[in-house]
Amino acid sequence: MTKKGAVAARTAAVKRRTFTREFKLKVIREVEAGKSQAQVAREYQITENTISKWRRQQRQYQNRAFAGRGHAYTDEARMHELERMVGRLTMENDFLKKLLQKLESES
Repeated sequence: MTKKGAVAARTAAVKRRTFTREFKLKVIREVEAGKSQAQVAREYQITENTISKWRRQQRQYQNRAFAGRGHAYTDEARMHELERMVGRLTMENDFLKKLLQKLESES
C-alpha cells in the first residue's frame, strides 16, 4: 500500500467527534472567565483553533450559534437563497427588456 493509501485508510477509520451546544458554551465560558485557551484545550483534549472557531461563531451568531446539524443558520441561508433569486430575476428582466427594445426597433 502506498503512503497516500495508508494515510487515507487511517483517516477513514477515525470518526469525527461531535460536541453538544452546552459543551461548546461551557468551554467558551471557561476561557472568558480567565482560563487560558491553551489550558482549556488541554483539559478537554481539543485544539485551540477549535475553541477560537467556537468563540468566533458565538460572537457572530449569539443565541443562534451551535443550533444543530446543518440547520444552524437557517435564516442566513434563506437570505442568501433569496438574494440569488433576486439576482437571477434581475438578469432575466434585463434580457427581456433588451429583447423587447430590439423587437420594437425592428418594427
